[in-house]
Amino acid sequence: MTDVAIRPPFHQKFRPALVKALIADVLAERLADKSYNSESSSNMSKEIADAIKGKIKSEMELPRYKLVVQVVIGEQRGQGLRMGCRGFWDVDTDNYAEDTYRSDSLFCHAAAFGVYLY
Repeated sequence: MTDVAIRPPFHQKFRPALVKALIADVLAERLADKSYNSESSSNMSKEIADAIKGKIKSEMELPRYKLVVQVVIGEQRGQGLRMGCRGFWDVDTDNYAEDTYRSDSLFCHAAAFGVYLY
């Protein structure tokens, strides 16, 4: 009988610190010169989510991972924002990373979840 590893090696795991840096890069690149517009924020959030997912796929070796990216864009008016998430997953392989971008007119919160498929 052969010994087959079910879990991914370390270099193929979802690493939150690296993913957080990728998210921050995409948010800064996409939102640096933007101001809040309620009509375009829906499309902009979809484009940013796709860009984050694409960057994670292209820069990290994550075979057998399901990636889910959530992006929320809102108008900056000095209000507070709290977001929470829950998941039932394998603490050894699954994880998430998040980052927030703020400017004078908008805020953007992005979260990326990586779930390993056995």
